[in-house]
Amino acid sequence: MAEQEILPAQQKGEEQRRSEPEPARSYFQEHPQAKWALLFLVVALAVAAYFLRKHYATRESTDDAQIDGNIVPAGSRVSGTVIKINAQDNQQVEAGAVLVELDPRDYQVALQKAEAQLADARATAHAARAAVPITTTNTASQLGNVKAAAQAASTEVADARARQAEAEANYEKAAADVRRYAELVKNDEIPRQQYDAAVAAEKAARAAVASRQAGVAVAQSRVTQAESQVSAAQTAPQQVAVTEARASGAGAAVQEAEAAVRQAQLNLEYTVIRAAVSGVISKKENVQLGQIVQPGQPLMAIVPLDDIWVTVNFKENQLKNMHPGQPATIHVDAYNRDYRAHVDSIGAATGARFSLLPPENATGNYVKVVQRVPVKLVFEKGQDPQHLLRPGMSVAPTVMTK
Repeated sequence: MAEQEILPAQQKGEEQRRSEPEPARSYFQEHPQAKWALLFLVVALAVAAYFLRKHYATRESTDDAQIDGNIVPAGSRVSGTVIKINAQDNQQVEAGAVLVELDPRDYQVALQKAEAQLADARATAHAARAAVPITTTNTASQLGNVKAAAQAASTEVADARARQAEAEANYEKAAADVRRYAELVKNDEIPRQQYDAAVAAEKAARAAVASRQAGVAVAQSRVTQAESQVSAAQTAPQQVAVTEARASGAGAAVQEAEAAVRQAQLNLEYTVIRAAVSGVISKKENVQLGQIVQPGQPLMAIVPLDDIWVTVNFKENQLKNMHPGQPATIHVDAYNRDYRAHVDSIGAATGARFSLLPPENATGNYVKVVQRVPVKLVFEKGQDPQHLLRPGMSVAPTVMTK
C-alpha cells in the first residue's frame, strides 16, 4: 500500500514540473558555436588593426603639395624695336629656336664702325712695330758717328794747339829779332829796311798766334759739341725703349679695338632672341610687334616640362623617419593617377622662415603651431612621355619611410 501511495505522489510532482514554464536560455546556450565565431572576429579585428597600424606607421602623406618646375624667362640683352615674333603661347619650342627678332640696323652700323677702328689701330700698331728696328739701327749708327766726330774733334784740338805752339815760337823769335835789330839800327849797324822787315815779321807772327788761338777755341767748341752729341746718342736705349713702349701701346689699342668688334658682334647677335631651353612658351603677351624693349626686360617665359618635381610641405613631426632616397607615390588629382617618385632632399628650413614676414615668437602671446618643412620629391623617369604634368598641379604624395 505504501508503494502505491508513493507512485501517485511522484507522478503528481512530475506533472507539476511539466506544467511550470522553463527558464530562458542565452544566445550562446542556444548557439554554442557563436562564441567561437565572436572570438575569431575579435582576433581578426585585432590582427587587422595591427597590420593597418603597421601599414600607416610606415607611410607619411599629406595633401599640402604641388608640382614645381623651372620657369625660364626669355629676355632681351640689348635695346631695340621688335620686328618679328616667332612663338605663340603654349607652343613647344626647342633650345636655340628663334623667338623674337629686333631691328639690327643700329648694331650693324656699330659693328662697321668698330671694324674700321680696328683696321686703323692695326695700321698704327704695324707702323709702331716697324719703327722699333729703325730706331735701334739709327741710334746705334748715330752713336758711332758722334763718337767718331768727337775723336776727330779731339785730334783737331791737338793739331790746333800744336800750330798755336809753333806760331808762338815764331812770334817769340820775331819779337827777339825786333829787339835785337832795334839796338843795331840805333847804331846804324844794319840798314833801316832790315829792321822794318823784322818789325813786320813780328807783327805777322803775333797775328799768326792770335789766329792759332782762335783755331784752338774753334776746335775745342767742336769737341764740346761732339761730347754733347755723344751724351745725346748714349740715350739710344731709352729711345728704343720709348719706341717699343709706343709699339706696345699700339698693340694694346689693337686688342681694345678687337674687343670692341667682338662686343659689337655680340650685340648684333643679341638682336635675335633664342630659347635657352626646350619647353612650352608662356606669358607671350609681354611682347608685341613694334615694342621698344630694354636690356633685361622679360618678353616671355619657357617652362621645360622635362624637369619637374613635387614640393611637399610635411609637418615637422612627419620627418622623424624620412630621408633622401625613400620611395614615394604621388597621386595627381587632375588625372586620378598615381606616379612613382623618390625623396630627393629635405628643406633646410621651414616654409615660414622663407615667408615675407617670418613669425616673431619673442612675444607674450606665443601659440605653438606645428611647422611644415618643404620636401622635394622627384618623379621616376619615363612616366610622363606626353608631358601631361604641369607645374602648379595639386597632388597627394605618400612616402614609404620604412
